[in-house]
Amino acid sequence: MSGGEAAPASARWFELVLRVPEAHVDEVTDALQALEALSVTVEDADADTDAEQALFGEPGLPPPAPGWQRSRIVALFDTEAQAREAAALLTLQDFFVGSAVMEVRPVADTDWVRLTQSQFEPVPITPDFWIVPSWHEPPAQARTVIRLDPGLAFGTGTHPTTRMCLRWIATHDMAGRRVLDYGCGSGILAIAAAKHGAASVDAVDIDPAAVESTQANAAANGVALQAGLPQAAHGSYDVVLANILATPLKVLAPLLCAHVARGGDLVLAGILQRQADELRQAYAPWLVLRVHDAEDGWILMTARRG
Repeated sequence: MSGGEAAPASARWFELVLRVPEAHVDEVTDALQALEALSVTVEDADADTDAEQALFGEPGLPPPAPGWQRSRIVALFDTEAQAREAAALLTLQDFFVGSAVMEVRPVADTDWVRLTQSQFEPVPITPDFWIVPSWHEPPAQARTVIRLDPGLAFGTGTHPTTRMCLRWIATHDMAGRRVLDYGCGSGILAIAAAKHGAASVDAVDIDPAAVESTQANAAANGVALQAGLPQAAHGSYDVVLANILATPLKVLAPLLCAHVARGGDLVLAGILQRQADELRQAYAPWLVLRVHDAEDGWILMTARRG
């Protein structure tokens, strides 16, 4: 779907279709995963044309090329708003130069996504803290559990950026602290903070659907928090969490830093390892960022206000 065309009544999911040069396919697919796409597929953008490129070599020999000269990437999202927000965020990234957003289109309601949910298993964050889909029993060693179903929310603990944020929460004293989750998505970080003893939690997002998702997931997990649009964040917080992407994090630097109380912590994710210096420079007027954790090419950066 493009322009102002209305989605058919049967649409349940939405696909974001991109054209990406070979050099940037990995970065774009990583970013889509960080934006919690339900699935990401890559295919030859020139398939069925004279420019189609085979990637299969002779038996026993390496393929003639590591990837197609131009790839077509299709990412599946829960909502049209998510797909369009992902497109907007990607176009701001330096690695998206030479790529193009082709369309956002509806996908008719089918059973295959529900069927593929059976592939999702409980996700360990620490030995005793787990993210568990509703159709699984929690592992015996799990003392703290968040119930969240892949495919029904924007953030389910499976991506490294989310796992690193959850690890940080689980390994720091949250008791009695006031917490802000900025860009809350499914609300998973806000719920984790509440389950680990935070006195109060505000969760905000620019997408009203994310706010609704956070409220529903908080209720399902038996925790109390306040969810709303970004203007609902007010005052200073002992912990400010933001798992977004590097470019919006740079733009938000003065706002996020202004919310960090004296002695409080700032925790940022959605950052590639090569973007660490950019983030340090962006936040230098207010706070000193350091790399706290790293996983699969992604990093977690933190700062404390003295």
